[in-house]
Amino acid sequence: MSRVRQLLFLITGLAAAGGLAAGLGLPWRDAVQLVAIAFCVSLAVGLIGRAMMSALRSSRLAVQGLVVVFVAVGGTLAGALVAARAMFVSTHDLRALVVVMVGAGTVAALAGLRLTREVGNASRDLGDVARRIGRGDVVSIDMSSSRAPEELARLGSELIDMRARLDEARLQSQRVEQSRREVIAWVSHDLRTPLARMRAMVEAINDGVVDDQPTIDRYHTALQGEVERLGGLVDDLFELSRIQAQAVRLKLEPVVLADLVSDTLSSASVAAERKGVRLTGDALDAHVMAQLSIPEMARVLHNLLDNAIRHSPPGGEVRVSVDSEGSEVVVSVSDQCGGIAEHDLERVFDLAYRGDTARSPADNDGRTDAPLTGAGGLGLAIAKGFVEAHSGIIAVRNEGTGCTFTVCMPRWWPERAGVDAG
Repeated sequence: MSRVRQLLFLITGLAAAGGLAAGLGLPWRDAVQLVAIAFCVSLAVGLIGRAMMSALRSSRLAVQGLVVVFVAVGGTLAGALVAARAMFVSTHDLRALVVVMVGAGTVAALAGLRLTREVGNASRDLGDVARRIGRGDVVSIDMSSSRAPEELARLGSELIDMRARLDEARLQSQRVEQSRREVIAWVSHDLRTPLARMRAMVEAINDGVVDDQPTIDRYHTALQGEVERLGGLVDDLFELSRIQAQAVRLKLEPVVLADLVSDTLSSASVAAERKGVRLTGDALDAHVMAQLSIPEMARVLHNLLDNAIRHSPPGGEVRVSVDSEGSEVVVSVSDQCGGIAEHDLERVFDLAYRGDTARSPADNDGRTDAPLTGAGGLGLAIAKGFVEAHSGIIAVRNEGTGCTFTVCMPRWWPERAGVDAG
């Protein structure tokens, strides 16, 4: 209790005593004298009790509880003795009061010991919980069902909740560490493979092993593809570092999603034609808008389309649709990849996760000159990070002969914002 509250409590108590005296019909001089006696005697006994508490600070809780009982009973008894000497209490009344105080003090001491024992038991339970948390044991004690005081029960519950949060944080840390190792492994592989190819092609040209112009031109094209793939990997690493550092700064603006999807489909058409995959846009409603950052959301759509094209067989189809569901807008990308194993669905967006059937960048339909973006298993992780930065949700489900990735975001209504949509 702060000093100001203590002072207010003291003033309130003295005022209540004075008011009670006046209400009982005591003369004001007697009332003032009795209040002064009560204040001075109680203060003296309280100071003695405080000194005892300081001296017994390291003692058991039961001993300190007895000191509290002594202060309460002793203060009352001392006040009565002083009042008797001031002729406010008769000798007979004083003797009766002493007997009553001794009996009441005994009961109060027993009650205090009982309370301190319960508090001590609750404290030992808390200590046991803390030790078990320190050892890493599973803690499932329900402190609310114990006989501990509310404050200690709440503290025990907080300790148990803290253990649960620590376990969750430790698991998350382990997953992040595992993902970091996977990223290093995959990126090392994705860097080593194109660098080895580039080195081999450059040495072949420099050593004169390849001297006919058509082969040299093909090597130059292949080198350009490898450089583009390395550039895409570097871009992925940069975007991933922004997401993990929570340094994504979005420049939000109202965007017609149909236009953004159409632009992304156009940019992905070359890769789709090379793979022999058809790209189609369904239900591209020109009135569906969302407030988003165009570069980041374009990257999301590009990564989803790239993933769909890469895993769809030649002759397959990748469909993109934009729908509105109440206050949300949903962008769907469906492919014909054959589906994803159920145990992999929840891990598709994990960092560097490629699944059991994923191919290495060396496989690109047998072509060594075709650039492959999103290498390293980072594309979907980046897409998830950017979608969540927009307060959206990205998910995947098996559907038909493939799977469908969906991006749900809050819809933007121009009429509600007072903007002319035309």
